[in-house]
Amino acid sequence: MEKIDYIEINIAEQRLRLWRNAAIVFDVAVSTAAKGAGEIRGSNCTPRGWHRIRVKIGNGCAPDTVFVGRRATGELYNAALRRAFPQRDWILTRILWLSGLEPNKNRYGEVDTLRRFIYIHGSPDDMEMGKPGSHGCVRMRNADIIRLYDMVDVGERVLIKEE
Repeated sequence: MEKIDYIEINIAEQRLRLWRNAAIVFDVAVSTAAKGAGEIRGSNCTPRGWHRIRVKIGNGCAPDTVFVGRRATGELYNAALRRAFPQRDWILTRILWLSGLEPNKNRYGEVDTLRRFIYIHGSPDDMEMGKPGSHGCVRMRNADIIRLYDMVDVGERVLIKEE
C-alpha cells in the first residue's frame, strides 16, 4: 500500500486530521477563518489546496508563549495581557508556517500563502474550537498544537479543503 502522510484541514467540519500510512492518527477541532475560505492577500480567509510546512517555530517554548511577528516576546499569555490588547489575534505556543504548493492558487502573487503569513498555531485555551473565528490562520488549543508540532516535520504536506 502507498504511504500517505499529510495533515488534512476540513473547513466545513472545523477539524484537523493527521494521516499516517492511510490512517488517521490525530483528529482535533480547530478554528479557521471567520470570513471563510479564500486565497487573496488581505481577505482574512483561510487558503485552500495543497501546502507544506515551510517553518516550525517555537520548539521548546512554554505553553502560552506569546508570538508577535513569529518571534517569542518573552511573555506568557494571561488575562492581564488579554485586557491590555483586546483586539489582538493571539498566536501562542507553536507556529507551523505554511507555504502553498499550487502556483496561482495558493503560491505566488496575490494568493501566496507564505507571504500572507498563514499558520497553524496555538491560541488561548478559552477560544472556541469547532467554529470559524480566525483572521485566516488555523487556530488550535495549546496542548493540541504541541502534540501536532512534535509529530510533524518541515516539508509535511497540508491539504486545506472546504468539505
